[in-house]
Amino acid sequence: MADHIETLDKALASLQAPPSTIAFLRDLHIQALSEPAYHSTDDQPITTALDRFVALEPDKCALVYLLLRATGARFVIEAGTSFGISTIWLALAVGQNVTTQQRGDLGGKVIATENEPTKAARARQHWRAAGKEDVERWIELREGDLRETLKTDLPEQIDFLLLDIWTPLALPTLKLVHPRLKVGAMVVVDNLASCIEGYGDLLAFLETPSNGFRATTAPYSGGLHVAVYIGQ
Repeated sequence: MADHIETLDKALASLQAPPSTIAFLRDLHIQALSEPAYHSTDDQPITTALDRFVALEPDKCALVYLLLRATGARFVIEAGTSFGISTIWLALAVGQNVTTQQRGDLGGKVIATENEPTKAARARQHWRAAGKEDVERWIELREGDLRETLKTDLPEQIDFLLLDIWTPLALPTLKLVHPRLKVGAMVVVDNLASCIEGYGDLLAFLETPSNGFRATTAPYSGGLHVAVYIGQ
């Protein structure tokens, strides 16, 4: 656990946020890092994800945050919100980009998606505790099946898509968002290497030249795939 804490503190050092927000986020990550791993044995059934964070690791959150800040992203979609830890990083970046660019009239938001009502409720509590102005105000949570909730009312241009979700839903999500991706937009996929079979159709789509992506997999735990939309 000591190694995890060291990695967490290094990740949080990259974050621009009020001390109270950083302290709260650190506590959430420690809770998530303390969860038992998912496993199945002869005498113990596979654990479920309904009461667990299943959160993006801190070092990955830090990279995503810095990518958002570097690109000035203002419209972000998160497929797979869970208890909302990574959403806090996303919202901080979006809010800071809007403020820095002085383009409040054009807005900015994180569209978060969550199918489980209990998780959605916990996520809302966490965002409120993280800070109404710095975090909560920048998030729009869409509850339910994202194949329905993302069908309409998307931003004209989307800057960033984070896929941290059940693998069969990854490609349907990307196909809904694809027409709205702006040139230079990023699609980040967690655990692509460790779930390569489940992500096979998504990877095939990203590797098809006519779909307009160029990508690499960063060597984080499980593999963090970063694809850039260069246009069709």
